[in-house]
This record gives sequence, structure tokens and C-alpha cells, in this order.
Amino acid sequence: MFNPTNRQFKAIKGVLFGLALLPFLRLVTFTLTERLGANPIEFITRNTGDWTLYFLCITLAVTPLRRLTKWIWLTRLRRMLGLYAFFYASLHFLTFLWFDHFFDLAAMWEDVLERPFITVGFTAFVLLIPLAVTSNNAMIRRLGARQWQRLHRLVYLIAGLGILHFWWMKEGKNDFVEPILYGGIVLVLLLLRVWWAVSQRRAQAAGQLARR
Repeated sequence: MFNPTNRQFKAIKGVLFGLALLPFLRLVTFTLTERLGANPIEFITRNTGDWTLYFLCITLAVTPLRRLTKWIWLTRLRRMLGLYAFFYASLHFLTFLWFDHFFDLAAMWEDVLERPFITVGFTAFVLLIPLAVTSNNAMIRRLGARQWQRLHRLVYLIAGLGILHFWWMKEGKNDFVEPILYGGIVLVLLLLRVWWAVSQRRAQAAGQLARR
């Protein structure tokens, strides 16, 4: 079982931090060098949306991977990966607010209310905010570990809403391969979590019966 030293863990975290920032740096480079294609807004919107879903899936995969590999230290990376999901979701929302509505909040809100795929995406983003705000040790202590865990289980709902948002965006193009792939990944990760939770409860019940 691989158990990195503190120095090794910092190096791993630093490398992952840099890799997670690369899509943003690529986007900035493409913007400065005018390589965003014929529709720059669509390129930025699609890119930031894709990376939001990527990081949501990666974050959800940390716990199953930790259980399968017994690498407990992986849990210490989950917070950073989740915050990157929020970072790219914020860029995705900023693109919508800035380039689509030029910071006209009234027009943006009207769009949110009238277009279902935007309603769903906006809801997912709003639900991400409390998860990002509470992703620190101080909030864990303030909320209590159990309440904090319950709050952060919203990530499954957020991922589902994000996939639905993506599905409806693809509806006019009849190209559902990617939304189905994302949905399959999140469903498998959710089922694994449920299976482990049920197995743990059964083990606890069996232990209690054995002690009687």
C-alpha cells in the first residue's frame, strides 16, 4: 500500500494543482492568440462546462478509488478537486452573465426563468456555492462532521443537474453520447457508494448481534 510522506504528498498535490489549472491557462492562451474559432463564446462556454463536469466526476471518484486502493491520503485531495469544479463552474456562469447578457441581471434572470436548460444549470451552480464556502476545516468544525457530510452529498444532485443541463443543450443537435457517458459514470459512482453504505450497515448489525 502506497503511503506517501508529507513531502511526497505535497509534491503530488502541487502537480495535480498545476494540471488542473492547465485548461484555464489554455483558454487564456487561446483567447490572447485569437484561436477560439468562429464562435468564441460557444468555445468558452463549452470548454468551461466540460471541465466543470470532468472535475465533478473526478471528485466523486475519489472515495471509491480510496476504498479500492486503500490509499487513505487520496481523501486529502478531494477538497482541492471539488474547488476546481467550482472554479470552472464559476467561469462557465461568468461567460453566460458577461458575454450573453453583459451583466444585465434582469435579462439574465428572465433567461433563467424562461429556458429550462439554463434553469437547471443555474440551480446546479447555486447549489455548488455552499459546498465551496464550507470546504475548509473551520466550517467542518462549525457544522459538525455529520451535518457537513450531509451537505456535501448534494454533489450527486449537482452532478445530475449538470448532466441534465448538458443533455438539454445537446437536444437540438441529437448528440447525446457525452451526456450519457457522464450520467453512466455518476450512476456507477453513486451505486458504489450505496453498496458500500449498505455493506457497512450490515457489518455493524452483524457485530451488534455477535456481542449479544
